[in-house]
Amino acid sequence: MLSRKGLGLLSPLPSCLSVLITQAASSQPLPTRLTGPEHLKVQQMLRMSTFFSETAWICLAIPTVLCGTVLCKYKKSPRPVPSCMVCLAGLCAVCLLILSPFWGLILFSLSCCLMYTYLSGQELLPVDQKAVLVTGGDCGLGHALCKYLDELGFKVFAGVLNENGPGAAELRRTCSPRLSVLQMDVTNPVQIKDAYSKVVTTLQDTGLWAVINNAGVLGFPCDGELIPMTDYKQCMAVNFFGTVEVTKTFLPLLRKAKGRLVNVSSIGGGAPMAKLASYGSTKAAVTMFSSVMRIELSKWGVKVVYIQPGGFRTSIAGSSDKWEKLEKNILEQLPHEVQEDYGQDYILAQRNFLQLINSRASTDFSPVLRDIQHAISAKSPFTFYTPGKAAYMWLCFASFLPAGIYDYLIERNAGKNGPMPRALSMPNYKKAT
Repeated sequence: MLSRKGLGLLSPLPSCLSVLITQAASSQPLPTRLTGPEHLKVQQMLRMSTFFSETAWICLAIPTVLCGTVLCKYKKSPRPVPSCMVCLAGLCAVCLLILSPFWGLILFSLSCCLMYTYLSGQELLPVDQKAVLVTGGDCGLGHALCKYLDELGFKVFAGVLNENGPGAAELRRTCSPRLSVLQMDVTNPVQIKDAYSKVVTTLQDTGLWAVINNAGVLGFPCDGELIPMTDYKQCMAVNFFGTVEVTKTFLPLLRKAKGRLVNVSSIGGGAPMAKLASYGSTKAAVTMFSSVMRIELSKWGVKVVYIQPGGFRTSIAGSSDKWEKLEKNILEQLPHEVQEDYGQDYILAQRNFLQLINSRASTDFSPVLRDIQHAISAKSPFTFYTPGKAAYMWLCFASFLPAGIYDYLIERNAGKNGPMPRALSMPNYKKAT
């Protein structure tokens, strides 16, 4: 006997069968004097109704079991179940209550298949002492990443700016013998080739599983008009050309292992932010370079990923002595007219922006470390990752909001009480209309 609620599952059936099942569900007596062809027709309809009912339950059970199995495996992943998957499951539950049982079942089955497709590729591959190269391992995020991957069992090649510096010494002291420190200034092609030769000698014919381009510089954050061209060129040399040079040099080893190329970009490469003209431009170039390489290297079996972290307190901003040197460099190279319009007080006050971003930045690198681990270990890594508080939100704002609204949010987030250029604070200055 079928309930009235289950009748919605039979909506695609012929009308005569629907009427017959409705009569059965409502306990109305079926015609008793059925002979010959009529009797056979009724029996055939009843067999069809049983078939469709059993098929519906099978369609419901199979995706549920598949999805449950994958979710159990996903618990081993370093990354939590994405919030979008949780929202999708909640939406399906609501639809099951609102829609008819038939369409609710169809939606639930499709959702389970989608979750299965999405989550089945998140299973982590075994480490098996896979070899990875990390640039910028002296300090900050790169330093923490080298330690983290070494603890996981990877064979780490840590590229450092100074192999005799304190950062390199700490890596040698605290990490396992699997880790090797390589002298590698990413702006020096000779050092990059020497590092490549040492990696080839160590690995012989096994190939390199992952290259993680992490090395980068911030420069001195201030208005784009004030940043000297030397700083633009320095940022581009380290952040972009260094990434390209390292990638091109080590790609033969990556192709041999069918490994992973991971480029650390920034939220500033996808969401324009004031004071970061030089830094953001180079990171945008890294993002586009990664996207193009993803398409080109897919035929070789190499997967390309880029990371767009939010605010994390690393050593990329430099020390107070470095800030003073950059301030002096700006004041010496600015044309007299520009310096008069902005004023020396405004230029020197840009240091407060560095202090502001440092005060808001997180000291916990674990979201970035987990995402990079997932990028090099997952069977099917994501195209990009956005670790950090509100990083993905700002990228969405920059992509979908009108420019005026986005600019307003950026100004509000940075604070409206900051210093103004000297010319703008004068009473006789005419504002643009």
